[in-house]
Amino acid sequence: MNTLKFEPEGWNNEITKVNKTNIETYMKNNVTLQGLVKKCDDNYNLYIGFENGLIGKIPREEVEAVKTDESGLPKSNLCSGKVHKFVQFKIKNVEDNGIILSRKQVQKEAINWIKNDLKVGDRVDGIVKNIKPYGAFIEIGGGIVGLAHIEDLSVARIKSPSERVKIGQKLEVVVKSINREQGKVILSYKETLGTWEENASKFLTGSKVKGKVRETEKNKNGIFIELTPNLVGMAEYQEGLTYGQDVDVYIKKIDYNRKKVKLLII
Repeated sequence: MNTLKFEPEGWNNEITKVNKTNIETYMKNNVTLQGLVKKCDDNYNLYIGFENGLIGKIPREEVEAVKTDESGLPKSNLCSGKVHKFVQFKIKNVEDNGIILSRKQVQKEAINWIKNDLKVGDRVDGIVKNIKPYGAFIEIGGGIVGLAHIEDLSVARIKSPSERVKIGQKLEVVVKSINREQGKVILSYKETLGTWEENASKFLTGSKVKGKVRETEKNKNGIFIELTPNLVGMAEYQEGLTYGQDVDVYIKKIDYNRKKVKLLII
């Protein structure tokens, strides 16, 4: 099931049209809008440009609902890092000197969605926001980020998440687990890359294909070769091959019963 109640910020690259005739409607209906941050001032307030010279302001205290310090404010670099990026927000109120917006309100709604409505096994859209040695942080909606551990990025074993995903990449992920009390989500990317059978069906016994060296068995009985992120075959051990090296292989056998692929490095 694909859950689309919330989208990641910037998923559709669309800027909501805001003008004097629709502001009240957006406020009354509690509509989530999206815009591009134009600047961050010395007090770390964010500004978004609308039609006909209208300017929307996200005060620092309305920028973030999750990553805040003991005073309840987001760090300054979080605010300045939003410049030239898409953000989602609600119209909080209209003042003489501008329109006051709240990104924090959208995040609170997204957290409630995670705590109450999101289910394990749901498929959601995501954008990779950060990469660490242990996994990738992926926004799944309203600025809320989940974690996909490195082992959940592909069946083929990789040494770094950056071998599978890149910052800014749009992808579909599966919800693996949810901490509803804290509103935290663990995600899996490999679940969307096809089953063993689906990937194996793309190859034919007796064909020559490209592969990538992923792992050498400790006792030197063989070498694991990645054919696709979710399909790995084994070739006889051969000296001199290194992790990540591209190789040409011959497919000797595809065993659907045992879910194994036998290869020959050529």
